Amino acid sequence: MKKSQMGFRWVMAAAVLVLIAGGMAPVQADDLAAFDGMQGTVRISGGTAHIPVMKEAAKRIMQRYAGIQITVAGGGSGVGIKQVGEGLVDVGNSGRKPTDEEIAKYDLKLFKWAVDGVGVVVNPKNSVHSLSSEQVKAVFAGTIGNWKALGGPDKAINLYTRDEASGTRAVFWKKAIGKGPISAKANVVVSNGAMKSAVAGDPYGIGYVSVGHIDKSVTPVTLDGVTPTLETVKSGVYPVARGLFSNTKGDPTGLTKVFVDFLFSPTGQAIAAEKGFVAVN
Repeated sequence: MKKSQMGFRWVMAAAVLVLIAGGMAPVQADDLAAFDGMQGTVRISGGTAHIPVMKEAAKRIMQRYAGIQITVAGGGSGVGIKQVGEGLVDVGNSGRKPTDEEIAKYDLKLFKWAVDGVGVVVNPKNSVHSLSSEQVKAVFAGTIGNWKALGGPDKAINLYTRDEASGTRAVFWKKAIGKGPISAKANVVVSNGAMKSAVAGDPYGIGYVSVGHIDKSVTPVTLDGVTPTLETVKSGVYPVARGLFSNTKGDPTGLTKVFVDFLFSPTGQAIAAEKGFVAVN
């Protein structure tokens, strides 16, 4: 028998033994092994929807490799794009695709590792759970100011929105209200987490958050007959959706490249799915 055939049969036999020992479970690669022998710091800022994934990835990496430090900050998509473009951070996260002007100005490289939806939410005590696009547009413009006009209680509507640097706001503004106005009376909050907390604490509040942040503390509002969920975003039925991007200035190198690659690994994509997003791989 040729040596090449013997070697092949030995490998196949070993693989079978591994499957048997593991109860026929599939053998998965160690995605963290890509960081072996590396040291240094990865600085990350930007979109707040990204933060749960970034923190979980950072935790797993740093627990295993003491010589690696990963810092994660928010600030919104506009902040992430600007800071990575100016060299203040290594990765600038954005919940919207950077504009052609931003890409050219900062020589950005874009990495879309997940898809997210943006859903309108109300307080669980609110009886209004379904709205049309036109009603949502009128509510956020301030032309409908009382829940009674929507079939709810005779109480003033308290609006919550994000600042103009927010990628979540950009997607909501473009795809949910057709670039319509947002009332100047709306309360501005700084993150998805802050939005959720604000609406959860206000029986007459209404706002919008990343679908990945929706939990029992708020109630998602059905838009034109479609409820914002992970399933409806994944299928494309729910239209208010966006990519989650991690952007670098030029092609990433060294530790930054390995971190970005990790987001696309089976482990990285599993983290994205665990945090309520649609994985791209």
